[in-house]
Amino acid sequence: MNILKQSLPFLLLSLPLFAAAQETTVKFKKLVIAYESTESVGVFDVDNDGTLDLVSGSFWYKGPAFLDRFLIGQVKRFGEYYEDFSTIPMDVNEDGKMDFVTGGWFEGTLVWKENPGDGSEWKTHEIAKTGNIETTRGFDIDGDGILEIVPNTPRKALAYYKKTGSNQFEKFPVADIHGHGLGFGDINGDGRGDLVISEGWLEAPSDLKTGKWILHPDFNLGDTSIPMIVTDVNSDGLADLIVGQAHEFGLFWMEQKKEGNQISFVKHEIDPYQSQYHTMEWVDIDNDGQNELVTGKRYRAHNGKDPGGKDYAGLYYFKWNGESFTKNVISYGPLGEGKGSGLYFSVADLNDDGWKDIVVAGKDGLVVFENLGRPNN
Repeated sequence: MNILKQSLPFLLLSLPLFAAAQETTVKFKKLVIAYESTESVGVFDVDNDGTLDLVSGSFWYKGPAFLDRFLIGQVKRFGEYYEDFSTIPMDVNEDGKMDFVTGGWFEGTLVWKENPGDGSEWKTHEIAKTGNIETTRGFDIDGDGILEIVPNTPRKALAYYKKTGSNQFEKFPVADIHGHGLGFGDINGDGRGDLVISEGWLEAPSDLKTGKWILHPDFNLGDTSIPMIVTDVNSDGLADLIVGQAHEFGLFWMEQKKEGNQISFVKHEIDPYQSQYHTMEWVDIDNDGQNELVTGKRYRAHNGKDPGGKDYAGLYYFKWNGESFTKNVISYGPLGEGKGSGLYFSVADLNDDGWKDIVVAGKDGLVVFENLGRPNN
């Protein structure tokens, strides 16, 4: 496994100070797992042996080496896309074996795939006909410790699906229409998790069964990332947003300002020079107790027809320094060297060494970036 190049001279010249590239404070090793072009990968223990495995598209890959792979079942292909746009672990039928939830754009169906535990192919079970699914996320909307399933269905109704029993889901409508983008967190500090869409934020009602979600159109951000991150970036006690432009150039954060009950947002650039920041995670990569933003350019989103679609792909983590974000390059370059972020990636400690690793799928393959920690750690 080769240690990746951690910085590039031309990036240092082209990026402004607020997104300056630098030598990473942690190092990564790149391990190519497969040249499949599914854009989603999940991490969970498939065979209950106590070791994390990778699940992506038609196969699962046995940890910790990921050299052996096993068929889940053939995933339908539509042009360059496979109909598998998320991999959310969930024991749906409560049999002690981890299943997962997915769905896709072309068939517009939210499904779960049943882990048989015996080496046979996984059965596909329909949850709901939703319309075109850009991707799906799991958020604990009602605070009971169990994820609700929230598909992003652009230009269609927004709803979430709560697991109410073995292979049972209840639909909870939220809004009649929403765009490309989805986030979750307590925006107004009332203790309830709100949903963020590209056209504003939806205030959660006190009663999720009978109440109405209230749209606050405080911004209109276009086709945004899934997820948009809700977090207090600058530690001022107010929830801010971190947003990528999924099919354009741009990565930025929205600082919340509050006067009385009036909420507004101020935009701050993070990296306007990279396009297709389609997905991201907010996790502690360098073990300093503070989260970092992990994200990257999706390779061949819209088959390379987006602005910047044929530019080099890359994977990065951005560290907040108290005033701005600093860009750290994990991977960057042409196909085979740089690696994009796909639609749904996973961050987990795969080898139980105390450092979180990054697993990324996409039309440019399935890759593990092993976190080696800091030099001389």
